[in-house]
Amino acid sequence: MNAALRYGQMQNQTSSRERLMVLLFQAALRHMRNGAVALEQSRKAEAIAVLNKANDIVLELHATLDARAAPQLAEQLGEIYRFVASRLLSGIMRADARLVREAERAFAPLVDAFEQAELQARASGRP
Repeated sequence: MNAALRYGQMQNQTSSRERLMVLLFQAALRHMRNGAVALEQSRKAEAIAVLNKANDIVLELHATLDARAAPQLAEQLGEIYRFVASRLLSGIMRADARLVREAERAFAPLVDAFEQAELQARASGRP
């Protein structure tokens, strides 16, 4: 097992729930960006692989929404997740980087928001 993989596994095992969420958001955004670049460079097979990873993460994030805890927030996030997943799938099916970039633009502010929330939680001493 290489060092980077071992580090990633250790980070996942020792990170807080909030940090793991941020890592998921960052991974999805990274996959979207890499997939768009791959499509722009006509590397369709590579694009499909990374965009499917991004879509899987977005769908998992959607599945974890708890409408009982925060109904309005869950609805708003659900709409964004559905939009992003739709654009990713359309981008894959049409091999269209523009659709993937739309997903990326909609998703990036969520990544920023979750990063900021996690940093604030850490700064205030919350786990």
